[in-house]
Amino acid sequence: MTITEDTAANDAELLDAYSRAVVDVAANASPSVVKIEVRGAPGGDPARRDDFAGGTGSGFVFTPDGYVLTNSHVVNGARDIRVTFQDGESVRADLVGDDPPTDLAVVKAWANDLPAVTFGRSDRLKVGQLVVAIGNPLGFQCTVTAGVVSALGRSLRSRTGRLIDDIVQTDAALNPGNSGGPLVTSRGEVVGVNTAMIAAAQGICFAIGINTAEFVAGRLLRDGHIRRSYIGVAGQTVPVLRKLVRHHGLETEGGVLVASVETDSPAAEGGVRAGDIIVGFAGEPVRGIDDLHRRLTDERVGSTTELVVLRHTDKLALRVTPVASRPRRAA
Repeated sequence: MTITEDTAANDAELLDAYSRAVVDVAANASPSVVKIEVRGAPGGDPARRDDFAGGTGSGFVFTPDGYVLTNSHVVNGARDIRVTFQDGESVRADLVGDDPPTDLAVVKAWANDLPAVTFGRSDRLKVGQLVVAIGNPLGFQCTVTAGVVSALGRSLRSRTGRLIDDIVQTDAALNPGNSGGPLVTSRGEVVGVNTAMIAAAQGICFAIGINTAEFVAGRLLRDGHIRRSYIGVAGQTVPVLRKLVRHHGLETEGGVLVASVETDSPAAEGGVRAGDIIVGFAGEPVRGIDDLHRRLTDERVGSTTELVVLRHTDKLALRVTPVASRPRRAA
């Protein structure tokens, strides 16, 4: 089979259009992308002298007065933060707030009149859509890689044990140092915050959807943290015996086995015991620990809510009043 001149011309035109799209995105978005350098212990304990070290990551300006969105694991525990812009200017930055359960953070760079990105909508992405990742992999500033949206609606477990929802999977190459950089569409709109790759795989990388990031950034700017509700149990996902599912007419075949209950916690006050299996919360089925985490939103703080548990063969409806807290692993 021979390639005709018309076919070759059409292919060249398509490639030129692809190239122009990537070039335009890089030219327009790169001035907003920053290199973040930290001293301290990213993800560690800043009080530990032996943790004192350095690290780098990426971020992007989303307001002209210097607010920068990045990953929590880039800046968490850092003592000193500096932000370097595309033109080489470096300024001090302060942590505004971070949220390890979604691996997002906001820092304030002490500069003004900065080029800011435009947010898109991650819920409008299509599989196969062109996306461009910009960041500082391995210290190489403003590196651009391009690919497509490989899948939508993925979930990724954060360092705290919670699942991050609304994850965009892409084959735009990411490397250490890309964390916190933007994932950008051909329209120049940021639709994700690059966050992770699978080291043993090729072309499997992930970004936190900008819908999630925009909500979290707003709360961090307002409060410095994300408020979640908390009942004071530690547990794990377990299957429920089928005869109990049938006997009680449960909507789930799994639940949360309570391993321990914190003293004076809402769960303890509500009568939850170690060994109970949580199968419902606020009228919704709980299939596992991730379901319970999703149900424990800030709207539940101070609101007495029904918690359904299996105790031996009995089904009990308990009443708990979640409180506001920022636990790392318990629910």
